[in-house]
Amino acid sequence: MSSLLIHWSLMLKPLPHTPIGPDGFSAARGSVRTPAGSGFFKRFMIFVGPGYLVATGYMDPGNWATALAAGSQFGMRLLCVAFLSSLMAIVLQALSARLAFGANLDLAQACRAWLPRRAVVFLWLTQEIAILATDFAEVIGTAIGIQLLFGLPLWLGAIVTALDVGLILLFERFGFRKLEAFVIALLVVIAVCFAIQLALARPDWAAAARGLVPSAELATDPKMLYLALGILGATVMPHNLFLHSSVVQTRAVAPDLPARREAIRFALADSAFALIFAMTINGSILILAAATFYAHGHPEVVEISDAYRLIAPVLGAPLAAKLFAVALIACGLNSSLTATLAGQLIMDGFLRMRLSPAGRRLITRALTITPAVATTLIAGEAAAGRLLVFSQVALSFALPFAILPLVWFTGSRKIMGPLIASRATTLLAGAIGIGITLLNIKLIYDTFAG
Repeated sequence: MSSLLIHWSLMLKPLPHTPIGPDGFSAARGSVRTPAGSGFFKRFMIFVGPGYLVATGYMDPGNWATALAAGSQFGMRLLCVAFLSSLMAIVLQALSARLAFGANLDLAQACRAWLPRRAVVFLWLTQEIAILATDFAEVIGTAIGIQLLFGLPLWLGAIVTALDVGLILLFERFGFRKLEAFVIALLVVIAVCFAIQLALARPDWAAAARGLVPSAELATDPKMLYLALGILGATVMPHNLFLHSSVVQTRAVAPDLPARREAIRFALADSAFALIFAMTINGSILILAAATFYAHGHPEVVEISDAYRLIAPVLGAPLAAKLFAVALIACGLNSSLTATLAGQLIMDGFLRMRLSPAGRRLITRALTITPAVATTLIAGEAAAGRLLVFSQVALSFALPFAILPLVWFTGSRKIMGPLIASRATTLLAGAIGIGITLLNIKLIYDTFAG
């Protein structure tokens, strides 16, 4: 990963500076050009970056809450869900990149172009709700990290998270490739933190391997299913499908068919490597919880703050707790940046309403800080933690409304032309969307059936 970052960063200098201004991605599209006469590796490295922006959404603070709860309550048995969710994500993100280069549209623009107006408004509302649920998780998660590291009250930490709008303003000035470099650098920090923590925890790797095989309990235990859907909602993020289909278009691609086919292959490789990395981080959180809490008789650890307080005495290493908090804050910052960009392009694509990223950030954060602060002040910090898990389940319900249009668009020859997705890929992605919908229906039934 570090060598990839080095190779990638060396290629920043010859690329043009293109700020992300009030016009959003419309100004940045096609701004990252491939130098003339480039070899295969250099052409591929030009496409490295968007996948890692997308990957940050697969390891946000909401993911921490569900993975910690799953690992502490059920050990390694839900590791298979994190693995399968990541495979689903790779399939869906591949379709998202294909839509961008095949139809020259992002997913929100395709919805506006090809769906009835009422459907467009409905889909926009579902995705705005998903963005708010995502941002709520980031507010709570980052505030918890600030509290653990600096001792601030949770409500005050939630207010402090509004300051991350300064990062948005910074990258509006310095450009898109600098944003990608910042995100990748934070991902390296997160990976190092978890590598050290796992070395201290010494997990049972044989049990982790067994956890990759699905258990029959998943279909019969409502609590396990609830957490499984939480992992799914935190892993396959609906806004990522919209984000990916737009950010890959920052790469300048010739209009001829061979160039677009190559762009699709490079974008697929970029996102696959990035999501495998994200899967490793997600699995590390769950394995760490299983090895630290479940194995030592602490199945009640469902709060991130509980995990922080217990991880040092259980492992006998205060450093582990500090690294835990640092990684949590880094995840929150990364997710905040990418969710803001996704929210901007969703509003632009569906409604043709353009706001600067900073303006979009202020609106979204104002709508999520208020309930976050109110919840912590009125109902206590434990209630905020439970809402963190619930927000991820809410994301799972928004998923079909992003997946099904994507599958239809990429499977339509009228829209995609010769770059239409294969029938096998379309059927697989459709099955993923239907499967998620059926799981949601079962969750509702189990909830109301008691």
